This record gives sequence, structure tokens and C-alpha cells, in this order.
Amino acid sequence: MLHTTGFAKKVKTFDLTGKENGYLVELKTSGRRTKSYLTVAYPKCFKGYHAHKVRESNYVCIRGQVRVIMISSVGRHDVILDASGENSYQKLHIPINTPTAISNEWDEEAWLTNFPNPSYDP
Repeated sequence: MLHTTGFAKKVKTFDLTGKENGYLVELKTSGRRTKSYLTVAYPKCFKGYHAHKVRESNYVCIRGQVRVIMISSVGRHDVILDASGENSYQKLHIPINTPTAISNEWDEEAWLTNFPNPSYDP
């Protein structure tokens, strides 16, 4: 028998000016740990730089397109993840301590799944 197991937590996100730029939805949890989540970036929105000190990120774009901007000791590196074509799902690994931003420069929402390692523990 299929049944629901609870509600997925949804958290709105905002840019530095206070404008809503998307949201996060927990997809898979184990106790209080988040094993995977969905990041939604609204069209023409930027989700600013952040770096994780204890976890790496593993992204897959499943809808639309998104530019992932990473800063390392050798400079800026941009990767465009594009889910608009057949068999075009790309994975992107973000190492620990890598400042990262997400830019949706297109006209449709971008959906980016993240499988953090280790799982997020608030």
C-alpha cells in the first residue's frame, strides 16, 4: 500500500535586496539529516555565493538551465547545466570550501537537485 510519510520542508530564498529568488525543498531525509534537496532558481535570478566547510555538493539539473559559478585558487570557473535536451542530464561535483553561486539567466525556472555528502545536519 502506498501512503504519504509526512510533508517536505520548503524554504523560500532571497537575494541581498530581499527579492525572492527561488526556494529549497527537502527531498530525502533520514531523521534530522537532509540527504537530498531541490533548489529552484526563478528566471533571471542569482543565488549568491556560499561555501560549505564540511560537505561537498553533487548537483544534477533536472529542469531548465543554470550557470554554476565556482571560485577556486586558480580563479572563476563557470559550468552550465542544461536539462532541456534529450539525455543531457549532467552531474557536477562541488568540493568542500568552494565558494559557489547559481545564476538562472533564462526564461524558465531551473530545478537543481543536490546530494550533499555528508548529509546536511542542522
